[in-house]
Amino acid sequence: MPPTPHTPPTPLVQQTVAWRRAAYLSELAQGTDRFHEPRRPDCPWCGSQRLRTRLRTPDLLQHKPGTFVVDECEDCAHAFQNPRLTAEGLAFYYRDFHEGHEEHQGHEKFAERILRARAGRRRHEAAARAMLPYPEPESWLDVGTGHGHFPAAAKELYTYTSFDGTDPTPRVEKAQAAGRIEEAHRGRLPDLADRLRARYDVVSMFHHLEHCPDPREELRAALAVLRPGGHLLIEVPDPDCAFGALLGKWWVSYGQPQHLHLMPLRNLLDELDDLGCTVVSTDRREPHIPYDLTGAVALALAHRLPRADVPWRPVPPSELERGVRTVLSRAAVPLLASTFALDHALAPLLRRTRFSNAYRIIARRSPSR
Repeated sequence: MPPTPHTPPTPLVQQTVAWRRAAYLSELAQGTDRFHEPRRPDCPWCGSQRLRTRLRTPDLLQHKPGTFVVDECEDCAHAFQNPRLTAEGLAFYYRDFHEGHEEHQGHEKFAERILRARAGRRRHEAAARAMLPYPEPESWLDVGTGHGHFPAAAKELYTYTSFDGTDPTPRVEKAQAAGRIEEAHRGRLPDLADRLRARYDVVSMFHHLEHCPDPREELRAALAVLRPGGHLLIEVPDPDCAFGALLGKWWVSYGQPQHLHLMPLRNLLDELDDLGCTVVSTDRREPHIPYDLTGAVALALAHRLPRADVPWRPVPPSELERGVRTVLSRAAVPLLASTFALDHALAPLLRRTRFSNAYRIIARRSPSR
C-alpha cells in the first residue's frame, strides 16, 4: 500500500526520496541558466525580428525551479519558448513527469486525470475515426506513442493494420511488451527516418509537434517514412484559442516548460504545402479537449497549496504542512468536479468558437515525390 500523510513513508521510500533529492540538489546547485540556450532575436518559423513576450511563467506542472518565456512573432503569429531549453534542460524538466509521488492524492489525482485527458480512450477512438474515409492502411506509425494507448484503441477500427510506435523513452518498449504495438522504435523520428523510409501508409502525431525542438525537421522525417500517397495525421494545441488570452499562464496548453512551439493552423498548412503535400482535411471542432477551466483551477490549486515532498525541493515538508495539504487537497475535489462538468457542458458550444483549443490536419504525401 503506498504511503500517505496518514501512513508514514517506509524506510525504503524514505531512502529513495533522499537519494533522488541529493541528485536533484547537486544539479540545481549549478543553477538553471545552463539549461537554456541563448535567447534568439528572431522567429524560428519566419525569421522576423518583430517579437513580443506573450507569457512569462514558472513551472506550474512540476514546480521545479526556473522561469520560462513564450515569445510570439508579430508577423506570422508563431509562439515559441525563448530562450529554449537545451537537450540537458529538457531531460531535467521531463524527469519524473510520468511518475507519481507519495503525496499525490485528493485533488491532485483528480487533476492528473484532467491534465492527461487528451490520452483518453474516447479521444483516441475519435482521432482514429478521422481516417475512415481513406483506404485502410496496411501499416501505421504513431510518433510519440508513449505507452501505445492510441494504437491499442485504433486497432478496434483497423483490424488488418499493423501499428508501430516511436518514443524517446522506454515506454515504447513497454507498449510493445503489452501488445499495443508490433514494433517499438526508441528514439527521435528524425534519427530513425533513414531506417524506416517509405515504410508506412499513415503516420500520426498527436500533441507531439509542440514538444519538438524543430517541428519542420519532424515533419520532413514523417514524410520520409510515409509511402507515396500516404497520409499524415496531426493534432496540436491551437495558439489562437481564446482561452490563452483569458486564462494567461493558467492555460494548460501553454504546457511550460515542455511545450517549445505553438503553431497557428495557417503556418502548418503553408509548411505542408511547401513540402509537396495535399491537405485533405482540417478540423478545429472535434479535436477540442474539454479541460481548459478544470486545468486552470488544478494548476492554480497546486500552485497555492503547501508544498509536496518532491525531491527537487531542498527540505521535506513538515507534518503540519503535510496535514494541511491533505485537508485542502481533498476539499478541492468538489470544485474540480464541478469545473470538469462545466467544461464538458460547454464543449459543444466552445468547439464552434475561437475557444476551441486544438486542431487536426490530414495531409497526403504526393505520389510522385
